[in-house]
Amino acid sequence: METILKILNEVKPGVDFTKETDLVNRQILTSMEIMLLTSELNEAFDIEITLPYIVPENFSSAKAIYNMILKIEEEE
Repeated sequence: METILKILNEVKPGVDFTKETDLVNRQILTSMEIMLLTSELNEAFDIEITLPYIVPENFSSAKAIYNMILKIEEEE
């Protein structure tokens, strides 16, 4: 989780990602920021976040991102 929070803060500084639970619907993260975030997560966790996973609910919070990464890692 620490790595996810670090990447989120690099992509979008000034947000308390430990408390936010609606990053997409509240437009805290834009589509471009999500694409950048996806790229950074792929590199940091040595995974490939593919289209089926790039949906708003997987990027709604740091916890949702963490759970998505766990699912991807299980599949690999």
